[in-house]
Amino acid sequence: MSQLPRLLALVVLFLTLTACEQPSDAKFIPAAETTAETPSEAPQKTGPTVEEARAFVAASESTLEQLGQHNERMGWVLANFITEDTELLAAKSAEQFTAAQVAVASEAARFNSLVGLDYDTARKLNMLKSGIVIPAPMDAAKTAEQSEIGAKLSGMYGRGTYCRDDGSCLALGELEDIIGASRDPAQLLEAWEGWRTVSPPMKPLYARQVELANEGAQELGFDDLGTMWRSAYDMDPADFPGELDKLWEQVSPLYEALHCHVRARLGETYGTEIVPADGPIPAHLLGNMWAQSWENIFDLVAPPQTEAGYDLTAILNDEGYDAISMVKTGEAFFSSLGFEELPETFWQRSLFVKPADRDVVCHASAWDIDEQDDLRIKMCIDVNAEDFKTIHHELGHNYYQRAYKGESYLYRSSANDGFHEAVGDTLSLSITPEYLAKLGLLDEVPDASGDLGLLMKQALEKIAFLPFGLMVDQWRWKVFAGEVGPEGYNELWWQLRERYQGVGAPSDRPADAFDPGAKYHVPGNTPYTRYFLAHILQFQFHQALCEIAGNEDPIHRCSIYGSKQAGERLNAMLEMGRSKPWPDALAALTGSQEMDATAILDYFAPLQAWLDEQNAGRQCGWQ
Repeated sequence: MSQLPRLLALVVLFLTLTACEQPSDAKFIPAAETTAETPSEAPQKTGPTVEEARAFVAASESTLEQLGQHNERMGWVLANFITEDTELLAAKSAEQFTAAQVAVASEAARFNSLVGLDYDTARKLNMLKSGIVIPAPMDAAKTAEQSEIGAKLSGMYGRGTYCRDDGSCLALGELEDIIGASRDPAQLLEAWEGWRTVSPPMKPLYARQVELANEGAQELGFDDLGTMWRSAYDMDPADFPGELDKLWEQVSPLYEALHCHVRARLGETYGTEIVPADGPIPAHLLGNMWAQSWENIFDLVAPPQTEAGYDLTAILNDEGYDAISMVKTGEAFFSSLGFEELPETFWQRSLFVKPADRDVVCHASAWDIDEQDDLRIKMCIDVNAEDFKTIHHELGHNYYQRAYKGESYLYRSSANDGFHEAVGDTLSLSITPEYLAKLGLLDEVPDASGDLGLLMKQALEKIAFLPFGLMVDQWRWKVFAGEVGPEGYNELWWQLRERYQGVGAPSDRPADAFDPGAKYHVPGNTPYTRYFLAHILQFQFHQALCEIAGNEDPIHRCSIYGSKQAGERLNAMLEMGRSKPWPDALAALTGSQEMDATAILDYFAPLQAWLDEQNAGRQCGWQ
């Protein structure tokens, strides 16, 4: 028996013995095996055939679909009933699903050189190979080592605390509160440096994980792990960074104007000895542990026109809204676009309010349990403006999930990993004063006097994020490609942060520092480019939908509420799932196959004009 069939057989045996509800008809089609015939009697193998590839894809989809649904249910139970038992069961289910994904990906590599494949089979084989974030080497000992490293890194981050000399210790949440609220630079620096004491021990483990993951990626036919990640974007992996740079070049003037104004205001607050007038902004002063969003310093940088003219949280409470009526309002938004109402099971099975009798994960999320109609959201809803917006966002995921339910298993996903988040945020952009007036929550649409404040708040969240969203994977791709070793990890990190963000380390970093490890997505191995793409695409989607809806207001005041035409075009993209390359899905909505960041410039045009006025005479940019 060859190595790959043996791996697959072991995985199937493992799944059969350990799965709680293992479907009896789940099976893999492994590589062809030779029998015990003598060499002269053995048939001569000429390599895999197209028919074998099609059969393998079909069997793999069936197996992964069944295991995936089981894994999703276990994840739902854990999120809603947190106990030691549910943690164990969910971990075991995730382990089984991951083992199956690894086995299928390894087997899919057999067909790398096969010619004559039809479109769907070739596309799905690539998805099976590139769908694993951290591929395991085929060597059993190395696979076990990689799994152990992943668990250690996760535990080190999750248990991380900063302990002072007096013995008091602060967890990440407490340190984030300090960064978000304090205006004492010494206190901010202590919190910033304190959290980064948890990551130096991660560095050797992370370096070894890179070696193992690269080996796994190479066994699947990729140059390195970064190439494997980029192969999921329907274009030559070597060309994808250029696509991102093009988008960044479009939006960077707006970011630089925001950066210039924020730096000047911070200089007025803290003094130019701490905030140099021509250099990077010290990372600890921007209101966020990673300086990835800046909304917590709104009070320091806000335009004078900051009042929206209404308080949505107060209005919702005065009107007697509760969790259910807020979700019903979100559903009505989609109904106004022509989408069918949510199934009754959504209302029966979702979690809307934090239970009083058990621990749950309150972080808002959207679920598609059976990848058909068992849609749910999980939130601990409070009656406030933030949760009102979040509900619209999460329902955007649910309606996307239902739209592509008719596709086969591997196509039941967004066109690329940035589309899902972008769709949710796109619908949130339609929560405008005009929309609130149509709901009867406002007597009239306020004039534009408060728009600058609203736009500044959004810019501090969305525009400030863009360079950070871009550079995290720029760093990882260079690490994966071997352009820098562990001794240079930290230096490269800050080179890229200064280049893209104009943000610098507030103090000299120790020789053993591993500041990338202080960001969850690095030790957690979560690709980050998806977030950059989502921040670009949501504005491109919003602008296209507003044009379809016949909007004549400035784009930042547009709501597509009530537009059946916009709903039809949106659904045309959603129902494609991942069956076609993302440029085709993009064109179905926008009419263009090119991602384009100019919609962001249109949306924030009033703020850009104001920033340019403020920055007149200032020295912008950084050295």
